[in-house]
Amino acid sequence: MAPNVRQRSSPVLSTAVVGIAAYAAYQARSLIPEAFSVFAGGRASCTASSLAQDAARRRGVLRATETVEAGTQVENYEFQAEVGKVMDIIVNSLYSNKDVFLRELVSNAADACDKKRFLALTESDTPPEPMKLRIRTDKDKRLLIIEDNGVGMEKAELIENLGRIARSGTANFVKNMAQGDADVSLIGQFGVGFYSVFLVANKVEVVSSSFKAPEGERKNIKWISEGSSFTVQEAPEEKLFGEQSGTKLILHLKEEAQEYLDSGKLSDLLKKYSEFITFPIELWNEKVQYDQVPDESAVAKPGEKQKMKSVPRSVYEWEVMNKMKPIWLRNPDVVNASEYSEFYKTTFKAFDEPLATTHFKVEGQIEFRALVFIPSTMPFELTRDMFAEGGRAMRLYVKRVFINDKFEDLIPRWLTFTRGVVDSEDLPLNVGREILQKSRTLKIIRKRLVRKVLDTIDDLREKSPDKYDQFWNSYGKYFKVGLVEDLDYKDELKRFVRFFSSKSGDNQTSIPEYISRMKEGQDKIYFVTGEG
Repeated sequence: MAPNVRQRSSPVLSTAVVGIAAYAAYQARSLIPEAFSVFAGGRASCTASSLAQDAARRRGVLRATETVEAGTQVENYEFQAEVGKVMDIIVNSLYSNKDVFLRELVSNAADACDKKRFLALTESDTPPEPMKLRIRTDKDKRLLIIEDNGVGMEKAELIENLGRIARSGTANFVKNMAQGDADVSLIGQFGVGFYSVFLVANKVEVVSSSFKAPEGERKNIKWISEGSSFTVQEAPEEKLFGEQSGTKLILHLKEEAQEYLDSGKLSDLLKKYSEFITFPIELWNEKVQYDQVPDESAVAKPGEKQKMKSVPRSVYEWEVMNKMKPIWLRNPDVVNASEYSEFYKTTFKAFDEPLATTHFKVEGQIEFRALVFIPSTMPFELTRDMFAEGGRAMRLYVKRVFINDKFEDLIPRWLTFTRGVVDSEDLPLNVGREILQKSRTLKIIRKRLVRKVLDTIDDLREKSPDKYDQFWNSYGKYFKVGLVEDLDYKDELKRFVRFFSSKSGDNQTSIPEYISRMKEGQDKIYFVTGEG
């Protein structure tokens, strides 16, 4: 049976001023980037509702209609045509990496917790409750629920933040997609990261309560969208686990996205993308416990105890997914060799000890931290192909959120064998190859990384000849490739490379050593090439 719905006259503008409103809206387009269609109708009024709508109009949004459903006032909004294009691209995308939606939503939730902590320290006398994220599923209803007890949003913020895709980013996103220059997995770069939910969901509900509202006046507000429009209403019946504030996202998954109901799949994604998020991420996970019960099939002899058997039983509990702490955020002076070794082996699935480690922080023009390892033996992934894409393992993070470990532009090809972490505070959350190639920030990061790695190898060469020999035997061929390919570092690499010579016997010699033995008047170096 249809709900009791009655249409209310929208107290926006009278018919007499529709023409003026339309003209004003047209003029406003050149001043205010709109995000919503403008509807006019009803009678003129100077109520609080009309004032609120005037404020909304100045933000580029206007309530279309109001209805009352089961005694609850529901405000209905419709997206602007350009926003609809973005939604169509996201919903109908066939080739994007849908997994990124979880990264986007977890990152947003962590940001909300960060904001609450900041507000509690600067603007509130109330200390924040311990903050965390919780993720659970309802397989029967095909729901994925992501909740945090962060700062939350008031009604106006829900309309503004979720109903409005980035003003400058929307047009660029549509343009790049039309030209085939962007991937939907990079939507966060354009300020539309939240809308990645529509890669996997056909309906999204957001319930939020704001930390900024006075403690006795906090209300749960619900935002609902199926992609073409959205509604906003109070939702006192909805419960949040946060005692002060928080936000809950309820994703009604598409039939083809049921894999995200599997806790194993969610666990893998959380450990891949969000392992080093600052706040605990708890997953409602199924565990198997074994209970000891009497074995009725076994007949006990007189005087013997009843035999028991183990019976499996499924239990659900909150399991923390991000137990690993980001070691690179710590001061290098307080991290010992065993901690570096454990991190190296755990993160890069290695069995050897690192031959050398460099851990540093860069501040100034840009800010980033890095932790780089030189393996003592050739990584298995590179044993067949020294430049195999799967052998790259320099992991790029942006504010502790994993982005990628296969970017060729992060380190030069001749350092493919290195393993490490780079965590930037300045790059956007979603960065693709095209963005990186144009990024001044990345060029600085790359330059500093190479400098630190070369300094570390220099230390081996000067202070630990045996370790340097081990390094050269494993990775010397990479430096010879760099000597040929990389004109930026050609001169620097000359001091590292080693060759056999007619005087070196079973050992190899460096170019500076060769030059020191050159006869008087010799101005050329003679060499024979061959397959290495």
